[in-house]
Amino acid sequence: MISPHIWWYIARASGIIAWALMTVSVLWGTLLSTRVLRKFDNPSWLQDLHRYLGGMSIIMLLAHMVSLMLDGFLHMSLRAVLVPFATDYRALPVALGIVAFYLLIAVQGSSLLMRWLPRRFWKAVHYSSYLVVILVSFHAGFAGTDVGALWYRAVAFTLIGTSAIAVMLRVIWGTRVAGTPRAEVVVASAAPASYGEPAEVVPGLGTLSLGMTPRTMVVASTHWVSDEVLGIRLVALGGGTLPSWHPGAHITLTLPIGLQRQYSLCGDPADRLHFDIAVLRTVESTGGSWWIHDNLRPGMTIEVSGPLNHFELEPAFSYLFIAGGIGITPIKAMIESLPERREWRLVYIGRSRDAMAFCAELLSRYGDRVWIQASDENDGKLDLGALIDMTSGEVYCCGPEGLMATVAEVTPPSRFHFERFEPIVRLGISAAEPLHITCRKSRKEISVAADQSILEALELNGVPIMGSCRKGVCGTCEVRVTEGSPEHLDSVIDDAEKDRLGIMYPCVSRARGSLLVLDV
Repeated sequence: MISPHIWWYIARASGIIAWALMTVSVLWGTLLSTRVLRKFDNPSWLQDLHRYLGGMSIIMLLAHMVSLMLDGFLHMSLRAVLVPFATDYRALPVALGIVAFYLLIAVQGSSLLMRWLPRRFWKAVHYSSYLVVILVSFHAGFAGTDVGALWYRAVAFTLIGTSAIAVMLRVIWGTRVAGTPRAEVVVASAAPASYGEPAEVVPGLGTLSLGMTPRTMVVASTHWVSDEVLGIRLVALGGGTLPSWHPGAHITLTLPIGLQRQYSLCGDPADRLHFDIAVLRTVESTGGSWWIHDNLRPGMTIEVSGPLNHFELEPAFSYLFIAGGIGITPIKAMIESLPERREWRLVYIGRSRDAMAFCAELLSRYGDRVWIQASDENDGKLDLGALIDMTSGEVYCCGPEGLMATVAEVTPPSRFHFERFEPIVRLGISAAEPLHITCRKSRKEISVAADQSILEALELNGVPIMGSCRKGVCGTCEVRVTEGSPEHLDSVIDDAEKDRLGIMYPCVSRARGSLLVLDV
């Protein structure tokens, strides 16, 4: 025989579990939104866990409400558990719980529909999750029957304290992003940067790049940062703050001539009022850099997407930065993000000082930390191997493929970090075969022809995904793989790392086998 008190026990247990799940979900979401977990933040299990916690809290709340209706002591009606102030039993605390329930449904629903909702609206709804935790805390504190119990107080103080930590994290981190300059170890990009002619025309946690919706920006000013490199400052149309970014990030410019080009941000990430980029006029340009140099003028408007970031500057006691030509742009931002006490050295390689962007500025600011290796001043070849052997720090390199290949040969893989803007040459790749793609979120079955990229097939079938370089270097089209084995043909990050994260870049990559399930 079932105890008449069973529903009272279930109501207590489900309510406390729902409270705990909501609190952990809010804290987890805060860690993701503030990028505290940026080392692991990717289109993988972290975001799934955040959504799962929110969904489970709703299920536990439903169990709590049903058990309240079945409880022989309360005998609450359906109306009493769904309509605020419809019951005489502790009317205000119960009403707060009901309002929190509806807000939680709105938050969870907006998460499922975030691809189709305006970004600002989604954020406004999502911020109400903090209010949910506050309302639930008051509900649990005044409507529960175990308020006086020691165990209940311990649970309550733990959950309320965790909620307070989440709110403080969000406030403090938001202030740091929008406020004064700061020194920190931050994320950098694996995009093509602005070396030479960047890639043509991001995503998810597929990178959940929340800034990839194009926006119209105004060219505030242009100036020469070397004989061949044009510095450009962009501001929001109508003024206002821009999305936060970390050194190494890049933006995508959509040019009026139908081309899209990517350039690394090289300004101060603490200054949210403008984006600074530097563009090299290349001899073998396919049109992008030449158009920018010849036509872009202050006062003009241009479509900009981003920022997007992939390549992480890991915490370390010391660094050796190696930049070739315009590869200095992401390296410069990384250097400027480091605390003054951090040990680092820059080797900057180029044809001549006059052609090397920011050369005089770097020397003026950092003195003997910067080693300029100009070809017109040095007849001998730089011994990078000896230089790297002299340091035990992390080695970061951005520049021409030849430079990166040389550095890779003499640097232990565990210490080598690079930013590639041209695809690596992969040998022994077999001819592409037709394959079948299943899109888990879009619920579409897509056939990919042998002469068609997966990205093209997804776009043709209306799957929400964005591409940029289309040659496997920028990481814009990053997508999560839930089933199947991708054949990585891109040059964004190490293949083993992609498999560990469960991601692929469909602009050039294929599949080992005829079936692939993507989380799009």
